[in-house]
Amino acid sequence: MTTTAIVWFRKDLRLQDNPAFAAAVNAGHAVVPLFVHAPDEEGDWAPGAASNWWLHHALDSLDLALEKAGLALVIRKGPSLEALREVAKTTSAEIVYWNRRYEPAVIERDKRIKSQLCEDGLEVRSFNASLLFEPHEIKNKSGEPFKVFTPFWKHLRKQSIPEPVSVDLEKVVRPENSPGSIKLDELRLLPEIDWDTGFSEHWKPTLGGARQTLDEFIEQWIASYKDKRDLPATPATSQLSPYLHAGQIGPRQVWRAVQEAGAEDSKGGFTFLSEVAWREFAYHLLYHFPETPDQALQPAYRKFPFEPDPDHLEAWQKGQTGYPLVDAGMRQLWHIGWMHNRVRMVVASLLVKHQLQPWQDGARWFWDTLVDADLASNTMGWQWTAGCGADAAPYFRIFNPMLQGKKFDPEGNYVRKWVPELGKLPSKYIHEPWEAPADVLKEAGVELGQDYPQPVIGHREGRQRALDALSRNKEQNAQS
Repeated sequence: MTTTAIVWFRKDLRLQDNPAFAAAVNAGHAVVPLFVHAPDEEGDWAPGAASNWWLHHALDSLDLALEKAGLALVIRKGPSLEALREVAKTTSAEIVYWNRRYEPAVIERDKRIKSQLCEDGLEVRSFNASLLFEPHEIKNKSGEPFKVFTPFWKHLRKQSIPEPVSVDLEKVVRPENSPGSIKLDELRLLPEIDWDTGFSEHWKPTLGGARQTLDEFIEQWIASYKDKRDLPATPATSQLSPYLHAGQIGPRQVWRAVQEAGAEDSKGGFTFLSEVAWREFAYHLLYHFPETPDQALQPAYRKFPFEPDPDHLEAWQKGQTGYPLVDAGMRQLWHIGWMHNRVRMVVASLLVKHQLQPWQDGARWFWDTLVDADLASNTMGWQWTAGCGADAAPYFRIFNPMLQGKKFDPEGNYVRKWVPELGKLPSKYIHEPWEAPADVLKEAGVELGQDYPQPVIGHREGRQRALDALSRNKEQNAQS
């Protein structure tokens, strides 16, 4: 008699290179694919609105892929343990398979669920689908987790990267009993207010879209990736992050595709794979330092004298800071749920340093608005900018948004796209419109303070404000 197994899909919404699904199929089990929507089980970090939009379409795509394999995705609402127990009872399942997650609240949740299911007499098996290596597998010479990226990357390069796990879909066995499923729309993942038009125009949040995005990047851009990845007006980055976030493609598949293209040791390929490794590094940090989504990794920065100001935060969120490159990035984020990585660093620096707002407030906004809102990468990125994380840029490194714009968007094409009210300004003034003569502003149809805001704080003033705060922080630490 064929044994029935539940495959609990989570952030692994694909069939190929899905070790849990492959193990169930290869064992000859009848497979019940299950997704449980339980955002309240993710602690303080329930998925944001942009991630939910992507999840809806990713689940729809997974359902279609499963249907082609002769299976039907079972969708349930949480609690997860209750849903797993009910589906196991209905289908007479004896085994539950899943791929591990690494967010602190989810790790604890999964431990409890595994214990309870085992007490129920079910067998539980878990696998790694999200990372190249488990966090406990990669250690420095002292046996400790890496806190600096360069030695982590050198160590990773010496490892044999695992091959993607393939599965023969012809071997899939359907279960005899169907537990039934709620409709995807019942999860209410899509917005009630129509703010997602730009998302739909920009993204293909499907399994086919994931593969197409990877293939096109390797074919068209990987050769020039090292030289062009910092240019926000040029589509030279992979834009794979939301697909990796949802698990529609895995890092092993990405790594293998670069190898098969013969690009692993090219300038562009090497640099791109190092970015894949940064993602890996972020997850390892989150696993070993689970307090970091809310608290600085470096104790010296845990009581940093930020000056929370809702007006400053709102101006930044709405792309109304008066700094064109920053405002372009924030508007791109709102329109398509994604922002170029170079610009992410610049907008974060302005918020945390010039505006002196807590990095946690920026992280929360990104969490809600990014389609690629990984807790690991989001946390590491914000702590890097704030100078308080692992291998972070020192706090006194303060991006000059005008110089960043002139260097990486010299003709202002990125700014013109996302800040159209400045579109007629000459390139000479596009990144600092306050320097433009009155007649130039008039000809461009720009009245500062009316059509486009004055800077929320001057660059020199903001830079000095940040350095003064750093000095106060050092004094606080010296006295404690």
